[in-house]
Amino acid sequence: MAQRFGGKYSPDGDSAAPAKQQRRVQVNPAGGRNNVMFIPAIVLVATTLGDGAIPMSLGLSGAALWTLSAWLLREGLIAQAAFEERKVARRPVLPRKILAAVGMGVGAALAVMAHQNTTDILSPLLFGICTGALHLAAFGIDPLKSKGMEGIDTFQQDRVARVVDEAEKHLTAMTDALTRAGDRQARAKLEDFQDAARTLIRTVEEDPRDLTAARKYLGVYLQGARDASIKFADIYSRTQDAGARTDYIALLDDLEQNFAARTQKSLLDDRSDLTIEIDVLRERLSREGVRLDR
Repeated sequence: MAQRFGGKYSPDGDSAAPAKQQRRVQVNPAGGRNNVMFIPAIVLVATTLGDGAIPMSLGLSGAALWTLSAWLLREGLIAQAAFEERKVARRPVLPRKILAAVGMGVGAALAVMAHQNTTDILSPLLFGICTGALHLAAFGIDPLKSKGMEGIDTFQQDRVARVVDEAEKHLTAMTDALTRAGDRQARAKLEDFQDAARTLIRTVEEDPRDLTAARKYLGVYLQGARDASIKFADIYSRTQDAGARTDYIALLDDLEQNFAARTQKSLLDDRSDLTIEIDVLRERLSREGVRLDR
């Protein structure tokens, strides 16, 4: 659905509103390099389809492996981008990029076998090894170690992961709903609220002890915001009701402030805990006769 242009000096904009900090542009980690990896499978099918039963079977098998590998590579790149964005993250359970390299190598071996009429095994093997190695050189390997997990209870981290996954689903549903509404100002306010919500999510991920206090925000509040977004999108897409948009934007603004306040409180609590631990450590060292300069 087309969206009307809006901005600071547009009819529905607010020229007196202070400029917000520019939002970081999100780049698709899968990008064009990954999309190109789907093309060789099409070429292999086209060049082996009429060459007889054995070459055709080998070609179709190689094309299927290449397609699966390209999909695994895409998922691996997305998982790695999410891993690198977070300060605390568990390594991917499935090494998708490594499996994609293996699949590309085996697919290349099958492609060579489909196009040659000899029983030579060495050539397909060498081509497969070189293809897999080049794939790893081009795209790298998956993260093999978790980061920032020292001293964190894995059971508590699993609880956080379940809550975070559910929260991300709510945020995605809100984005999908606002796409139907097609209003640029509401979409911009939603993105501001989503930034505040994801900041709280990252805070909870880094310190799972904040989950108890933040669970209501990441569960009940986000679910309510999702339902309100869906209802607003249904109403606004039919009636273009300015009053409904004003109420919805006011709701998002209130939620954004509450999420930001919850995040700030979590950070202050963490600092207070650290101060207490430092004071306790200083007292223990003092009893042992160790003096520390403040």
